[in-house]
Order: sequence, then C-alpha cells, then structure tokens
Amino acid sequence: MSSDRLLSYPKALCEQVKRLAIEAGDLTLDYFDEGGIDSQQKEDGSPVTLADQHAEKVIIKGLSDITPSVPVVGEESMAAGKKTDLSVSDYFWLVDPLDGTKEFISGSGDFTVNIALIFEGKPFLGVVYAPYHGLLYAGYGEGTATKWLEDTDVEKKIQTRRAPVEGLTVVASKSHGKGEKLDEFLSGYKVKKLLKKGSSLKICAVAAGKADIYPRFGPTCEWDTAAADAILRSAGGLMTDTEGNALTYGGSRDGFLNPEFIAWSGDLAPNISDNT
Repeated sequence: MSSDRLLSYPKALCEQVKRLAIEAGDLTLDYFDEGGIDSQQKEDGSPVTLADQHAEKVIIKGLSDITPSVPVVGEESMAAGKKTDLSVSDYFWLVDPLDGTKEFISGSGDFTVNIALIFEGKPFLGVVYAPYHGLLYAGYGEGTATKWLEDTDVEKKIQTRRAPVEGLTVVASKSHGKGEKLDEFLSGYKVKKLLKKGSSLKICAVAAGKADIYPRFGPTCEWDTAAADAILRSAGGLMTDTEGNALTYGGSRDGFLNPEFIAWSGDLAPNISDNT
C-alpha cells in the first residue's frame, strides 16, 4: 500500500505504529533492565541515553518504510542539529523515543515511547507505549482512543470522565510538580487528589478517565505532548495553552517548544472555535 493511500486508512496506520512503538519500547527496556544506564547531557541541559538514540533510529526507519513521503521530526535528531523540511507535506511525524528520561535513569518505570502524526498543525494520530508497565494508549480521531495491557492482552476503549462533584483528581509531574503558578491555578478548583506520574502518562491518565486535569507550567517540547494530545482528543478531551487556544504543532517556536498548557477532560475544556 502506498504511503499516500495508507494515510487515508488511519486505523490500519495506527496498528502499524503500535507495533513500531512496541518494538522501540522493548529495546529501551533492554537498556533499562541492564542497569547502570549511561547518560550524557545535551546542549539544553536535558539528559540523553543510548536507549533514546537507538530507539529513535528504529522508529525513524520504521516510519520511513511505512510512509516514505512523510517527514519525521525526532527529538534526538533535532538535538544533533538535523533540520527537517516540513513544507514538503501537510503531514509530519513527531517522535520522542524515550519520554521521561530522568525517570528512566532514576530507575522509575514511568517512561514512554511517543509517536504522533501531525496534519496541518493538529495531532491526527498518536501512540504512547510504556514498556515497563506493558501499557499502550492510542487514538486516531474522535471515539477511537484505546488502552491496551500486555498482561491481559485486552484492548479497551477509553474516554475522559465528567468532573466528580467531590473534587478533581489533578495530575502533576514527578520531576516538575511544584510551583507558585500551579498552586495559583489550582486555587480556582476543588481538588480532591494529586496524582504524580512521569512522562506523557500524565496526559494519558486524563484521557483514560483516571484524572481530570493536568496543568503544566514548565518547559516542554512538541514531541513531549503530541502523541498524548492526539489520544486525549480522541477520548473527548483537549489540550490548550493558558489563553484557551488548542495546542498546535510544527515548530512555530524555537526548538519546537510548547507554550505552558493544561490538559483537560471533556467537560472542563474551554470552548474554542479553531475547528479542533
């Protein structure tokens, strides 16, 4: 099936991306299980391991085989100075081969493989795989969000939940979960529980109806959020900046930086009019 034709069959495309994410994730797990993970520091101060680099090579090759005409932006390729021409297609792939590298290095299992397909600046398809937990989330449009567990080999539909009257469950980062901005934002809500997670699993928790909101007031990049954003939208939720605009993708900010954002369950999300 040609690449252009495959883009017209998002369910089949998503299945191929799931398999690729599992392949790359199992590779990162090999490094994780070996212990004594060797890490280096990138120019922006963030850590990188051989697992990040090896997994990204596997993903980029796989995506190039699946959709040869669609450009790929990978976190580690960008860090190495590679420039990708996004003008050649309305689509492009955004890849974070190992989101939650700090968690990975520390021995926490809250790290993920993130693969997203962007169409005209919006997340069209997303797969998030947490190899340590044997947990995979995916979505490619309204009503298609799913969660798969390796232990049971069962895939279930997921959707965001209505905000409980007794108070919200708020997701916060294990590594970046504090700050005056967060406290000020949450002062406007009735909060019952604070849930700490690493990587893009925070956004997936909202998508799966396990939490209601995830505010992020620190730096992130587009590859950190795009896949989970696609899943959240597929589950009935939305990610916006602090002004209520839906997140867009395509490197409009230097370094593919995101604005500060909030991931919302469906009934909490602000009404916007940008045809998301």
